[in-house]
Amino acid sequence: MGLRDRSELARAKRVVVKVGSSSISGVNESKIEHLVDALAAAHARGVEVILVSSGAIATGLPLLGLSEKPDDLATQQALASVGQSRLISRYQSSLERFNIIAGQVLLTSGDMEEDETRLNAKRAMDKLVSLRVLPIVNENDTVATAEIRFGDNDRLAALVAVLVEADALVLLSDVDALYDMPPTKPGAKRIDTVELGADLAWVEVGGSSTAVGTGGAVTKVGAAHLATESGVSVLLTSTDNVAAALQGQAVGTWFKSE
Repeated sequence: MGLRDRSELARAKRVVVKVGSSSISGVNESKIEHLVDALAAAHARGVEVILVSSGAIATGLPLLGLSEKPDDLATQQALASVGQSRLISRYQSSLERFNIIAGQVLLTSGDMEEDETRLNAKRAMDKLVSLRVLPIVNENDTVATAEIRFGDNDRLAALVAVLVEADALVLLSDVDALYDMPPTKPGAKRIDTVELGADLAWVEVGGSSTAVGTGGAVTKVGAAHLATESGVSVLLTSTDNVAAALQGQAVGTWFKSE
């Protein structure tokens, strides 16, 4: 478990890919095709790909005539219920081009805390990939409450990657790598590699800058630490770079797991 270098991603056996709401909804909805192209290419090489996809609530917003994520939990749950089925439909429609079947896996944080439910989730995903199905995982926002949420899908993706014993976790966002300060600031420098257990206190990172996302650099760094400490290597890059990332090219920021 765990790859020594990002170049090994091209021949990884099992990879978890996480994409955020802002990368595949709203004005970026068309990027689902780009993402699926890259996932299908890896799938064709024999890689067992598991996708963790945010976007249920963001997808539901226009369907229910809303422009931004509401604060009240009940409306968020309704949006997730409406948006999740539409989101999976969009993925399946795109995957049809490659004769790949999607399998929906919805999890709550409670599912990952008890041994029985954790093993059941792992068994389900193991079976799906063995059948050459592409599992699409999301938090079960329709029933999750504020007290029992994962907090963000970066953490969920890290937990899933550790659970299924993935070789690597690829965290996608709208930024191509981790920088030593927000990349919009003059002089910001890309961080190529982060050693296992490295102290990143010197890095100036921010939260989500979108109206639909809950993540940002902070949650991605936290997720990367969680995964690498359990032996899963992590690549952080942009959704635009997903094909290059899965081909093992020198993009993004690589978090070592050993």
